[in-house]
Amino acid sequence: MGFRLLPMIVGAKQIHKMQSVLTRNHSDVPKGHFAVYVGETEKKRYVVPITYLNHPSFQKLLRKSEEEFGFHHPMGGLTIPCNEDDFFYITSRLS
Repeated sequence: MGFRLLPMIVGAKQIHKMQSVLTRNHSDVPKGHFAVYVGETEKKRYVVPITYLNHPSFQKLLRKSEEEFGFHHPMGGLTIPCNEDDFFYITSRLS
């Protein structure tokens, strides 16, 4: 069990590290990444690899976002209306 948990923790730490570095200047998104706003009420900005767009689990999150927000994103970036823990769980499995 500890071995499966390790990749999840590493993936979450990478996302958190990218988020903390990039919140200083919202216009700085590294090549090959994009910004998403995650949360059900309070939205937090995260920067994730563009390769996530190919994964069915991430695509499911995007469909949910489209159903709730359409193509208008008031935050100026892609908004994903899910719990942050769920977002970390899904994205840690993609890394």
